[in-house]
Amino acid sequence: MHDENDTILYVGKAVDLHNRVRSYFRRIRGRGPQILKMVEQISRFEYIVTDSELEALVLENNLIKEHSPKYNTLLKDDKTYPYIKVTLGEEYPRILFSREMKKDKSRYFGPYTSAAAVKETIDLLNKLFKIGTCNRNLPKDIGLERACLNHHIGQCDAPCQGQCSEAAYGENVKGVLEFLKGHYQPEIDRLTAKMLEASEELRFEEAARYRDTIDSIRQVGERQKITETSGEDRDVLAIALADDPDHVTGRNAVVQVFFVRGGKLIGREHFLLTADDTDDPAHVLGAFISQYYRDTPFVPRELMLDRDVPDRALLEEFLTGRRGSKATIRIPRKGIKEKLVAMARENAEMVLARDRDRLMREQLRTIGAVREIADLLGLEKADRMESYDISNISGFDSVGSMIVFDKGKPKKSDYRKFKIKWVQGPNDYASMEEVLTRRFRRALEGDESFKTLPDVILMDGGRGQGNVALDVLRELGLDIPVAGMVKDDFHRTRGLYFNNVELPIARDSEGFKLLTRIQDEVHRFAIEYHRQLRSKGQVHSVLDDIEGIGPARRKALLRTFKTMEAIRDASEEELLHAPSMNAAAARRVWDYFHPAKAEGRLQEPENMV
Repeated sequence: MHDENDTILYVGKAVDLHNRVRSYFRRIRGRGPQILKMVEQISRFEYIVTDSELEALVLENNLIKEHSPKYNTLLKDDKTYPYIKVTLGEEYPRILFSREMKKDKSRYFGPYTSAAAVKETIDLLNKLFKIGTCNRNLPKDIGLERACLNHHIGQCDAPCQGQCSEAAYGENVKGVLEFLKGHYQPEIDRLTAKMLEASEELRFEEAARYRDTIDSIRQVGERQKITETSGEDRDVLAIALADDPDHVTGRNAVVQVFFVRGGKLIGREHFLLTADDTDDPAHVLGAFISQYYRDTPFVPRELMLDRDVPDRALLEEFLTGRRGSKATIRIPRKGIKEKLVAMARENAEMVLARDRDRLMREQLRTIGAVREIADLLGLEKADRMESYDISNISGFDSVGSMIVFDKGKPKKSDYRKFKIKWVQGPNDYASMEEVLTRRFRRALEGDESFKTLPDVILMDGGRGQGNVALDVLRELGLDIPVAGMVKDDFHRTRGLYFNNVELPIARDSEGFKLLTRIQDEVHRFAIEYHRQLRSKGQVHSVLDDIEGIGPARRKALLRTFKTMEAIRDASEEELLHAPSMNAAAARRVWDYFHPAKAEGRLQEPENMV
């Protein structure tokens, strides 16, 4: 569930999504206020189709941990589903229970949804294949201590006593790996025969133990593809292509991209494309790869596709260059990876069939609007836009805000806040100069949080603030386009000031609507930061900084002149007429707001008598 800012509010799963979603909008007595508040914020739903309830459960867990939605129950201890770990990095490997998957020499199987089943299966494997369960350092500790109880009851071959060679032990470990890969049916058949035999002889408790062991093996053997055990980063791509029924825009295509990070499926994006009538899906997918990974900041080690693409070797060379290390393209034909690609294709087809019109509107609203602005400014691209604003109360504790829109959508992870340090008093131009200098100087110094530079800077203050930005960039040796958002008499954007020319923009265009959203967002972010400071008692009246002006005189001045601007514009004589004021206090207030004139007066020679 997303809100209007595209923030994820809640992640859930259901066999019947229609009934699950509908339940949130029905009047149900006893529903808590938190659910009602969440429902009020829902703007749209996004859904991913999986092949089983188990996969839905694991995917839900991955997404909750990745995005931390406000209305989900979050595990504070960060526990996750269990794995079976085979320590292949040891000369005599062991089978262990683990709740995390590390990039070591061990082999991991899972994740599984039942910790009890995993523990029971580990006990079974240790007994079946006579795997050691102790923590002895073998072969270093061979013969140092006597054999443990497991050896005496026939559940361990005692490698600690040298009674089992490394080669023989290795064969036992191979049997464990084959079992965990899914070749467990022979063992199930053997246990089933024992269960039936015990049942016929009325040994029901023994039969029940065999039954529970069989159930545990089947639970561990249930495979899913939402999380894999290689721990690799990869993108999974699939395409769905269909003719446009209106024969206006050509063929419509949707490319589904699943993001697998650290072996876990953590998210997806879908992209609506328009293809020529003669293009086949492979050519469209290949073109998408070359365009998408040209600009994306991260290129994974591997791309898995649902079909081969033309110039595959050339694309791999291009991806390797963008990544800085080897990148490969694979087309899985069987197994878990092929099923993951098939799931991506199924979701692409579903999006194309059901969401094409909405996606077209969304693309016009975001990428289409970005293209409009780039064309208006004559730029090759304007994918990353940055905008800045200053917020203060009568110049005290000014703060600056930096927001980022990436491909027409707010990228809140790149938003930044600045508390003005170098400027005293109400000077928005100087405050903006400080914010921009600090932002781009940190980028030049290699600060990771500021390293990505914008394609264009949009300044809210029109021509004046735009010139401030150009001066800062010129001084730092940066060449970044700067456009000022020009406002009309109603404080609404009417165009862009760029290269000393005001460029009008149609009010009903998507580009205009995007500029409005950027303008509203940069104001909101700056004001929100300022409110946070005020709530902590960190903001007070600028009058408090003037010597001799205490609470009584401050209140008297504000009651007399109503606004800080009126106090600043008043003469010494006018200030003197406020209650509690005297000549010295009036002069201090006037001097504070007119520092240049006050300094000149101090430098005048005294009259000689």
